[in-house]
Amino acid sequence: MRILVWHVHGGWMDAFVRGQHRYLVPTTAARDADGLGRGGRDWPDSVVEIAPEDVADAEVDVVVLQRTEELEAAERLLRGRSVPIVFVEHNAPRVDVPDSRHPLRDRDDLRIAHVTHWNALMWDCGTTATTVVEHGVVDPGPLYTGAVERFGAVINEPVRRGRVVGTDLLPRFGAVAPVDLWGIGTERIGALGFGDRVTALGDVPSDPMHRALAERRAYVHPNRWTSLGLSLIEAMHMAMPVLVLATTDAPRTVPADAGAIATDVEELVRASRLLLEDPDEARRRGAVAREAALERHSLARFTADWDDLLDRAVTDHHRTARAARRDGATEVALEGSAR
Repeated sequence: MRILVWHVHGGWMDAFVRGQHRYLVPTTAARDADGLGRGGRDWPDSVVEIAPEDVADAEVDVVVLQRTEELEAAERLLRGRSVPIVFVEHNAPRVDVPDSRHPLRDRDDLRIAHVTHWNALMWDCGTTATTVVEHGVVDPGPLYTGAVERFGAVINEPVRRGRVVGTDLLPRFGAVAPVDLWGIGTERIGALGFGDRVTALGDVPSDPMHRALAERRAYVHPNRWTSLGLSLIEAMHMAMPVLVLATTDAPRTVPADAGAIATDVEELVRASRLLLEDPDEARRRGAVAREAALERHSLARFTADWDDLLDRAVTDHHRTARAARRDGATEVALEGSAR
């Protein structure tokens, strides 16, 4: 298929564009949020940058959106052409939980693909067709060594997002061993006064970051209220033992023996001390984490699920369009008979 899709969430796109399709990615001269293009990513040649003004003349089988404002953009760029739409909901609701009404609730012109079952449960989508396609990632391989007696974490915008991503919990793990933190905006962490127990290492490309992260003894995932983090799934693929808050959909992905998972932070801190003191146990739990990640979050399963969803979206759209044409023809015929 020919899929029109904006580059919004780079980690998710890394997996999405590995399917057997052609991906048309809007690209502006400014390389801004409305036209980031490939963004320097090492993606297959099937990912093609396209100028917004060229979309109207391009063949597009389906549109995959990730932001509500893209609905208007897609309609404008396609000049009103009727194309099936799938909206990817990356986020858990933040207000009026559990009565959160999705902004695309009660629509019959698109379908919503949630990235976790938790999101699907917590969003009220009304009559809009919904499905769940759980995350898959490109397997970085079992890189774990755990040779460095420090913990690792990956959090984008840890200062701005604060309690949502559990930034305030990092010093509790840092009291056991220093925490090295990667991600966008981590350079601002110094303003929180954590001292040398939490060290910001910045936004680093995935290849060097994965190898450095895998040298740390364990991965810390303190997120309170987010969709399931791709960095957590990647750490599990790398055979890292993980220390995870048992919130949102994390319990579905993380077995208890993959490190530790709990809502009691002190329980996680105790587990972090055990992993620090017993490297063999850390390796054993990391192996459990990798096995679980490969079973639930493989790239092959992810792309196959998306193939099924895209086929269904296109088939249903064409069926609806044919029915509308038949109904229109019937109405015209009845009007002619009446005259």
